[in-house]
Amino acid sequence: MQNKQPFRRRILIAFATMTILVSGVFSLSIVAIVHLIEEHLVSEELALELGVVVQQDLKSGQAPRLDSRTRFFASNYPQYAIPQRYADLPEGFSERLEGERAFYIFTEVINGDRYLLVQEQSDFEKREQVLFNVVLAGFLLSVLGALVLGWLMSERVMRPVSKLAKQVRHRDQLLPLAPALAPEYPDDEVGQLAAAFDSTLGRLRQSLERERLFTSDVSHELRTPLMVIASSCELLSQADLPPMQRNQVQRIERASAEMQDLVQTFLQLARVKGNESLFAGSASLRQITDEQVETWAPLMREKGLDFQLEVQAHNEGVYNPTLLRTVMANLLRNALHYTETGFVKLTLLADGFRVEDSGVGIPEQHHEQIFDPFVRGEQARGEGLGLGLSLVKRICAHQGWQITVHSLPVAGSCFQVVLQPTN
Repeated sequence: MQNKQPFRRRILIAFATMTILVSGVFSLSIVAIVHLIEEHLVSEELALELGVVVQQDLKSGQAPRLDSRTRFFASNYPQYAIPQRYADLPEGFSERLEGERAFYIFTEVINGDRYLLVQEQSDFEKREQVLFNVVLAGFLLSVLGALVLGWLMSERVMRPVSKLAKQVRHRDQLLPLAPALAPEYPDDEVGQLAAAFDSTLGRLRQSLERERLFTSDVSHELRTPLMVIASSCELLSQADLPPMQRNQVQRIERASAEMQDLVQTFLQLARVKGNESLFAGSASLRQITDEQVETWAPLMREKGLDFQLEVQAHNEGVYNPTLLRTVMANLLRNALHYTETGFVKLTLLADGFRVEDSGVGIPEQHHEQIFDPFVRGEQARGEGLGLGLSLVKRICAHQGWQITVHSLPVAGSCFQVVLQPTN
């Protein structure tokens, strides 16, 4: 399973884990060594004392010469009878706790007789406990120090990475003359990463520039034939034509006007560079709405649809007319194409507008994909390529607008656009 912990936290965890392992082993080693030395030294001391008592004191008929902390027991001397609690102890060194008191016991068998020295060591155990507390405190302090050091090191290690990430995220990096990133960093892993970003961003800039030039060139070349079509339609409209032919000329004229708007839109989008995302505004939402209502209302009524315009609030913003016209026209065109019966409703809001229809609707699982290029609904109409909503999404992204779609309760769809006024 992939580790999704932040890199800074992983550095901190690595420092703490290493310190816990090293300090833990070191602390446990100190405890083990103290016990081994304690057992060895005490065993030697008690063995010497027991030898003096058995070989010298008892043989000379004297009482064992021991300090007040040490007691002597022997199986062959009734006056030094071994207590039952010590009767089964093995030979050699032993420790025994009796309440809060600690005793060291040394047992030796000589010629079948059992001899014991019992020495109270409560004071030594207390000092030993102090030592263990110091070891524990050192362990905890080392872990705390590792956390602090790990945090400082992670900050130092991640600082150039965070700086590089911030530079890469900056929109100026897509400018053709954006400076290279790698010269700002040493020749290490971060420098290699910066060089890789330079290479990738360079290819991306070239692709964007090719796309911009292609869009600009194609849009520019289309303007001449569109002007020819528009002027021809204007001449034909002045001729005495039968009603059916006049309607066809009007359809050609409307299509030519829509194409001219699209060409103008593509030309303006092709001029966008770097963080230049807003175009000059000169039209209000209501002006564009009245224009679009005049264009689309007759077509919808011809199809038998109930076209409604509702003004819920007045919008004071000023917007680029070409871009706003393109967005609204595409949404109204889709509503017309995908609605056979019922209504199409355009609602003006304080911060934008929405277009609702009673058409075939869009499945919820396709709400995101419908804005991708060349994606059309399951019940696509006409000969479109699925670029209309993609263009709408692109315009909204450049203008800082937001477009959302949701399905209506019974049938149909609702597209809502939240506008950001142009300064």
